[in-house]
Amino acid sequence: MYRLTSKLIIYRKIPRDSILFRLAGICHRFYEEEYEKEELVGEILDEINRLLDLATTYGFDRNLWHNYLAFLLAMTETPFTLVSEKAGAHEGSVNLFAENDFAVFRKLFDYDFSEIENTLGINCFSIISHYHAVGKTERIFNKSVSVKVQALSEAIEGAADEKEMYRIVTEFYRAYGVGKLGLNKAFRIGDAGSGLLEPITATSDVVLDDLIGYELQKKKLIRNTEAFVSGRAANNVLLFGDAGTGKSTSVKAILNEYYDRGLRMIEIYKHEFRCLSSVISQIKNRNYRFILFMDDLSFEEFETEYKYLKAVIEGGIETKPENVLIYATSNRRHLIRETWRDKTDGDDELHRTDTMSEKLSLAARFGVTIGFYKPSPQEFKEIVKGLAARHPEIRLSETELLQEANKWELAHGGISGRTAQQFINYLAGL
Repeated sequence: MYRLTSKLIIYRKIPRDSILFRLAGICHRFYEEEYEKEELVGEILDEINRLLDLATTYGFDRNLWHNYLAFLLAMTETPFTLVSEKAGAHEGSVNLFAENDFAVFRKLFDYDFSEIENTLGINCFSIISHYHAVGKTERIFNKSVSVKVQALSEAIEGAADEKEMYRIVTEFYRAYGVGKLGLNKAFRIGDAGSGLLEPITATSDVVLDDLIGYELQKKKLIRNTEAFVSGRAANNVLLFGDAGTGKSTSVKAILNEYYDRGLRMIEIYKHEFRCLSSVISQIKNRNYRFILFMDDLSFEEFETEYKYLKAVIEGGIETKPENVLIYATSNRRHLIRETWRDKTDGDDELHRTDTMSEKLSLAARFGVTIGFYKPSPQEFKEIVKGLAARHPEIRLSETELLQEANKWELAHGGISGRTAQQFINYLAGL
């Protein structure tokens, strides 16, 4: 295995502390007979343990070794893989290097660990080659990556030679992308304000049809997003209005509706706005469309983070990339807290005008504003009936259902879509 991995060219960027390279070093020592048996077995089991951890994270099954090698191919970002992400298979001398590497990976797929197992008295490689994973809920593992990588693994298993493997892998890059940005739906900024993106592995599966009512609002959001993912001009969007009316749900649903067309989402909080430039530098040249999602956005008088956001949206030296939009939700139409003092005495007229202009300028940079307001009593009833219809275990008559819903909203914050959902959850859980 050591001789195989040493021949890699394009995929030479795979980390040296990866399971692949560490196992390659172990195999080299084994065949050179430069080892103590107990020590070598311990090192092998350490790598098997790492592989099992990875399999749990991504829900791998059947042949964990093949899944792992496919995972490396899917996640390794190089100039070749990034170009393939945009264009798929392409002509050029680099293809000779690529076919060399795919020939290496084919041999790695077929690598025979039996001599190592027989000599050392272990069977761990046989087990991971015929693995039956314990059933898991989708919240435990990253399904978005799992399904794609296992499909790639199976396709490579059936490849006749490295040329067919080249076609399979480059088509995978073109269809799904490469690395964490390609294979995941949503991201957050890592700890300590590093600006580095981390995948969100358990995302909501909500779709727009799950939100009852608000048809005009959904159409405006769809129209803008459709233009964005199609490469046409689109605007930043501000969804504002009453709490519990579906603003955040609508944005999450948009991600699920358009993920297959290259839409990705990055969740950013206002204390992280200092990292916006770093985030944009990571995504501006990628073959995806990114929505920077800012949920429940608002600022008090003393908070100045909005100035970073204004510079990114419009006004900085470096323009916002065409593959990036901002979707924000807020209970406030103008985002920044306004006081009566801003509009009346205390300063001269010129200063009052400057203050108001400064506070309104951020909201003005969202080209599309969509209002979400509390439903009327009749609309609330329709929402309750629509949600209840999705739960056959709820056996109340319509009259009983609406009477109980009325009691519930009076005791739980008033009429809203959120209140209706909480009421239905209560009934479904009885």
